[in-house]
Amino acid sequence: MENLPEAFKLLVVGMLTVFCILLIVIYFGKLLIALVNKYAPEEVAKPAKAALKATPSAAVDQQTMSIIQAAVNQLTGGKGKVSKVEKV
Repeated sequence: MENLPEAFKLLVVGMLTVFCILLIVIYFGKLLIALVNKYAPEEVAKPAKAALKATPSAAVDQQTMSIIQAAVNQLTGGKGKVSKVEKV
C-alpha cells in the first residue's frame, strides 16, 4: 500500500502525456490539411459532353424500376424514394 500514491502519480503523468501527444497530432493534422488545401487545391474535372445527355435507349425498363423501388422500400422501411435511375 505504500506504492499507491506513486502509482497514481504515474497514472496521471501517463494520461497527461497521451492527451498532449494526441492534441499535437490533431493540430498538426489540421495544419497539414489547411496547407494542402491552400497550396494544392483540388482540380475540378470537366464532365464529358457524352455523359451529360442520356440517350433514350439508356432508360431503365419498367420491371427493373419496380424491382429497384421494392428493394429501396424494403431497405428503408418505406421511407426511401427513388427519384431517378440511369444506366451507366
